[in-house]
Amino acid sequence: MDRLAEIVFCLPASPAYRQFLDELRSLLAEVAYASSDAADSLVLTPPMPPSARPVTRVGLADVPEPEIVLNIGRRIPLAGRNAIPDRERMELADLARRLTGHVGRVDHTGVNLPTRSVPADEWHDLVRDLAAVAAMYHYPTGEPWPFILPATPGELTTDIRDFVVGREPRFELVHDEWSSHTTWQFALWTTLTRAELEELIPAPWGTGLPGLEDIFRTVYVRHACPNLEIRFDLCFRVDEGPSDWETGEWLVTEGGRIR
Repeated sequence: MDRLAEIVFCLPASPAYRQFLDELRSLLAEVAYASSDAADSLVLTPPMPPSARPVTRVGLADVPEPEIVLNIGRRIPLAGRNAIPDRERMELADLARRLTGHVGRVDHTGVNLPTRSVPADEWHDLVRDLAAVAAMYHYPTGEPWPFILPATPGELTTDIRDFVVGREPRFELVHDEWSSHTTWQFALWTTLTRAELEELIPAPWGTGLPGLEDIFRTVYVRHACPNLEIRFDLCFRVDEGPSDWETGEWLVTEGGRIR
């Protein structure tokens, strides 16, 4: 069976994106499983269980605009080129400075694809192709937000039964009916409470997504491509845990595998 081993967020090899990558490294400097195997990339390797894949890479490449490349011969280019909302965006360097010492894990990365640009048949083909080579799960409440969990070769053949913290970063696909453009998302676990994050990153830079305000605070960041939105979802500290979200149990048992 083929296996989804690597997800690569490719950025154009320009000075602006080289600086962006350096600032991302600074933001994730205290994530134990983040490494730079080359000057042009940042790699996130799932710490648990051993040999779990896919790894996630953010790197510079010979591309004209950002895209996501999968080692199975598929790519996810930008979809939707309508005007992006005029909103306040924070410099990534400023976000990294404010969060110094407070980011230790990456819960998931992901991409939101607008329904008006990616029709249902294309969406289902993408989900089908990924589900054939990865441990992919329905979102339990029914939204079109499937998640890929890093898995071992044995789990890919059967299913995940070992629920441990560290099966991250996951990868989320969103068929987004509310947006007209592509969004890349990076969800980070922080050591801060909601009150602390709201004080540290006040409006208008920090916002709450409708229905998810009690879970994380969202920050959109500036970058060089006018057709892509990049956001960071900063998860509030969880003192009682680990939760069944952190271990993946909720997605596996309540969402169910996409076959």
